[in-house]
Amino acid sequence: MSTEVEETKPALAVGDLTPKMEVHGKVTRIELYGAFVDFGVGQDGLLHISQLSTERVKNVNEKVSVGDEVTAWVRNVDTAQGRIDLTLIEPAGMTWNEIHVGKELTGKVVRLEKFGAFVDVGAERPGMVHVSEMANGYVSSPSDVVKVGEEVTVRVIKVNPKKKQLDLSMKAPEEKHEVVHDADEDLGEIPTAMEFALRQAMQGTDMGAELLTAVKPKAARKSDNNNDKRDKQRSQQKEILNRTLQNRVK
Repeated sequence: MSTEVEETKPALAVGDLTPKMEVHGKVTRIELYGAFVDFGVGQDGLLHISQLSTERVKNVNEKVSVGDEVTAWVRNVDTAQGRIDLTLIEPAGMTWNEIHVGKELTGKVVRLEKFGAFVDVGAERPGMVHVSEMANGYVSSPSDVVKVGEEVTVRVIKVNPKKKQLDLSMKAPEEKHEVVHDADEDLGEIPTAMEFALRQAMQGTDMGAELLTAVKPKAARKSDNNNDKRDKQRSQQKEILNRTLQNRVK
């Protein structure tokens, strides 16, 4: 006589529960504020009346009854209070805390309007791509760029968790170019304060004079050369004038 061993899944414990986890259970009790569900962890979870539907529910019995089998998702687990919150509303793929400016996402175009397109990226609500954010050039109509059902890559440019608004862009981000300075150019320009410090430290020594000349700014060296030429010209003119006066006296 052969016996078959029935395979069973390991039982869940409260410590195994995490937000967004899908669970299956049976409604055990109905209250004015919600329903309690037994899903095999040794403690019933609460389906608050606000979590029975995306639409407003006036009476819990409109949606569930005792004995109903339901599929729910974990919203929150408070072990200190001994409370498990459930929802019948399938949670979004991303929470608002997971969405930030600059993040790239892939989604599906779900609606077109004159001013832009709405894209489902897995958040609670679709995000909007304004017509001005569809391309780097001018776009007259959203239908010129995308169509409903098309998958697109977008970038978050603004997020407002309180209003549950998400602004997206399909434009490529602007590249930032760094200005690279030539090290050889920087060597020729020494601040005046540094030049003064070198002069004070090395005054009276041949080495100091040589170093000071070497690090002197280009503009200053050019000015010194011009002054030398002027002095030489003035000396030559003075010498010629003296000779002319001496000849006249003779």
